[in-house]
Amino acid sequence: MLSDIQIAESCKLKDVREIAKKLNLLEDDLELYGKYKAKINLSKVDPKSKLILVTAINPTASGEGKTTVSIGLADGLSKLGKRACLALREPSLGPVFGIKGGAAGGGYAQVVPMADINLHFTGDLHAITAANNLLCAMIDNHIFRGNALGIKEVYFKRCMDMNDRALRDITLSSKAGKMVGCQDYERKEGFEITAASEIMAILCLATDLANLKERIGNIIVGVNENGDYIYAKQLNAQGAMATLLKDAIKPNLVQTLEGTPAIVHGGPFANIAHGCNSVRATYTAMTLSDYTVTEAGFGADLGAEKFLDTKCRVAGLEPNCVVVVATVKALKLHGGANKANLTEENLEALNAGIPNLLKHVENVINVYKKPVIVAMNRFYTDTQAEIDAVLSACANAGTKAVFTDVFLKGGEGGVELAEEVIKACEVQSKLHYAYDLNDNICKKIEDIVKNVYGGDGAEFSDIALDKIKNMEDKGIKGLPVIIAKTQYSLSDDPSKLSRPTGFKIFVRDIIYKGGAGFVVAVAGPIMLMPGLGKVPCAEHIDIDENGVITGLS
Repeated sequence: MLSDIQIAESCKLKDVREIAKKLNLLEDDLELYGKYKAKINLSKVDPKSKLILVTAINPTASGEGKTTVSIGLADGLSKLGKRACLALREPSLGPVFGIKGGAAGGGYAQVVPMADINLHFTGDLHAITAANNLLCAMIDNHIFRGNALGIKEVYFKRCMDMNDRALRDITLSSKAGKMVGCQDYERKEGFEITAASEIMAILCLATDLANLKERIGNIIVGVNENGDYIYAKQLNAQGAMATLLKDAIKPNLVQTLEGTPAIVHGGPFANIAHGCNSVRATYTAMTLSDYTVTEAGFGADLGAEKFLDTKCRVAGLEPNCVVVVATVKALKLHGGANKANLTEENLEALNAGIPNLLKHVENVINVYKKPVIVAMNRFYTDTQAEIDAVLSACANAGTKAVFTDVFLKGGEGGVELAEEVIKACEVQSKLHYAYDLNDNICKKIEDIVKNVYGGDGAEFSDIALDKIKNMEDKGIKGLPVIIAKTQYSLSDDPSKLSRPTGFKIFVRDIIYKGGAGFVVAVAGPIMLMPGLGKVPCAEHIDIDENGVITGLS
């Protein structure tokens, strides 16, 4: 079979203006980036479409294909004559050149132009990085030139869109020399990856340019001698930063291999950020289509929880249906199967791993009170006994499982899933949440662990408790909580697979994101700047003298 990039490059793309017509967009609504990419510039949105959230089990080394299913589902809806639109996140260069590879789907369910989307695309992530680092430069310049605000400790960090563990801890040094009114100083800092930055979160939660600028102004850059917060607006940074983001805030229009419109915009990670595409992209897709298919990052304990408990609250949205993606191979890995033997029938491992899937299904049904469909990415090695075991387990849990062939067949392989999703979207439901916004921070974290992860609660470091007390003493309350933890387990220990019980997560740090408007609880060993693996994907990506790219998948 052809590689993902070979399939993508062999596809004859439609002019993006043709794709726009499917959404009743005029050329004046577009800002063209060549023939196949465009920014959408709508003056007004009115989100009314059905909203379908695609999430997954805790990911494994075999890959589950959540984005592939999202794309195949949208194409399947289109094949059924529905006006469908995708709303996906933009890939980060970190995973593209790190361990994951591209993030534009796979096989015959991809968004294209695939190479552009996975690389620089329309420059959004570069703009976010530049805006972030402009603020950092202004902070250090302010301190260097006398520190009129009395900044004692800097919280805000630099970022870059690449995995580079060497930048986790750095020393900054400035020498004043003979510059009058300036001072020598040295301090410790560290980089975050752009996808985990507060600017990324702000861009994805902002409703318009004015809201973007207001949120940027509310970024906490540090504290003074009295422990009072210093804000970006006190440095007069918000205007210039918003200017750098004036185009990045506009959603990007591309297409699937089958010509279904796809809006790809914003890219926060779900294991260390809030894991959802931009509010503006979702609003736009829901304004222009009858069915909007969106996804949230990593497993449902991360991306879906943050979509439902944070994004839906901020944006005033709720999905009509949730799709949970899994594979037989991934479930066998959760059940302890050897990675080298996944093509062999192993009902014992499968049955031991199925509880991971069922926990996510139960969360959607019992915690969030939403209809749920299980989408199983089919592999030719799946045996009938394994298929029957999954179908039976899901039926007993009160949901329908559908085995899809979107990787090999595109939209045709997603039609059965699309039919079930359409039925589920007609079921009346009201979104509930995993925690009460009005509770204190510790209680909200405990509720997420108990209600979503299936654990016994949380333990907190002294540093985390001090920061929580400091925030609550300042009257900061009523904010969503984002837990940064491993994606591989329902717990904060990546070795605890399937459905662990009897655990507590360890919250080692608390970060208040004043601009984004949420609190981050850093749990376990998770890092906000990932590193490259022993053999990163970058070693296999190449381009020849004719500009043909290989290894990008």
